[in-house]
Amino acid sequence: VANSLRRAMIAEVPTMAIDLVQFIENTTVLADEFLAHRLGLVPLVSHNVDQFKYTRDCTCTEYCKDCSVEFTLHVKCTEPGTRIVYSSELISSNKDVVPVTEGDDQGVALLKLRKGQEINLHCVAKKGVAKEHAKWSPCAAVGFEYDPHNNLRHLNYWYEKSIKDEWPLSKNAEEETENDPDAPFNYRAEPTTFYFNVETVGSLEPQAVVVKATRVLQEKLGALQLA
Repeated sequence: VANSLRRAMIAEVPTMAIDLVQFIENTTVLADEFLAHRLGLVPLVSHNVDQFKYTRDCTCTEYCKDCSVEFTLHVKCTEPGTRIVYSSELISSNKDVVPVTEGDDQGVALLKLRKGQEINLHCVAKKGVAKEHAKWSPCAAVGFEYDPHNNLRHLNYWYEKSIKDEWPLSKNAEEETENDPDAPFNYRAEPTTFYFNVETVGSLEPQAVVVKATRVLQEKLGALQLA
């Protein structure tokens, strides 16, 4: 169950990501395909992703405001030197879906321009999950731990002199007590508590990712019960 939750957080929680890019002008040193790939990986704020439909479920012919968000980017370097274009310069048609930034951070550096170079493009962001493409994953990394004291003896530590000195306990060990090493060992014991570490790309809060992934698992189990 713990690994199912981890996989759901990585691959089945929907977010918004740029899926279509139309280039109007590109005189930079980067190819259209290269820039389109970079734009697709730009994390977008997806707190209101549930308000959007999947493109396959929408009645529009290509895209509309119910299933997508449009972005534009038009920058030209007119001064000597190098002009860096950041993801925060993407102009969104929806104020709730914008590139992820933090504080004074300008976001992801998309490309560099020299004097006279220009980039002008139109993007369409759509709702999706990472099972279709990794750009829709809300997570950068997800890990979990159980039995920090190794009471279940699932691990066989290699050490030279002292296990405790060479294998320090994690912070999760503060949540549990260590079994008496002289007590009889319970071979039927199973892990009941799992500690997750969820790191997101900024499109969703870690708490929201956990809740949405749990809901995905509940819906799958419910469908299985009704089958």
